[in-house]
Amino acid sequence: MSEKTRCQWSTGGNELYIDYHDHEWGVPQHDDWLLFEFLILEGAQAGLSWSTILNKREGYRKAFSGFDPVKVSRYDKAKIARLLQDPGIVRNRLKVESAVINARAFLAVQEEFNSFDAYIWQFTNGRTIQNSWKAMKQVPASTKESDAMSKDLKSRGFKFVGNTIMYAHMQATGMVNDHTIDCFRWKQLGGRGPRAGGRGKSTS
Repeated sequence: MSEKTRCQWSTGGNELYIDYHDHEWGVPQHDDWLLFEFLILEGAQAGLSWSTILNKREGYRKAFSGFDPVKVSRYDKAKIARLLQDPGIVRNRLKVESAVINARAFLAVQEEFNSFDAYIWQFTNGRTIQNSWKAMKQVPASTKESDAMSKDLKSRGFKFVGNTIMYAHMQATGMVNDHTIDCFRWKQLGGRGPRAGGRGKSTS
């Protein structure tokens, strides 16, 4: 393993956790399928550790038709019952049912905005918010952007989309760069310094 400096939350974990930090977390995502995947996974993570979800990610891919929102939107009660017996995912009825509900709401958003990408990125004006935190303790649990996103998603029928869940979604999909300034990924993903830790500006 290299001796690169990483965000503190990613250290001490397994290789899967480190690989996620190094290659996915904070990378701007504009593919609707990937955005849907993170929407399901972030909702499933509520109340659990992210490492638990990462370890079950392949199980989720198999169980939820490769995160195809069209297929997931068609799941019926019998399919949901089978999913609740699948040890490869978090077997929580509300979370499983919310994935189906969210798939249907997701498709409605796609139809209205032509893509979920166009819809979700409007909350940051289509740009990544570049922060410059010195330590993870400075990173907020939610922001005005995630508050607005959560409120709008709920109005459209989405479930498990509270403001903290949606801020985690923003972090994961690169709508915000919350790598700490000492992490090698911060600069790679557009962070600019040296600056005092704090909220930054949006960059394209």
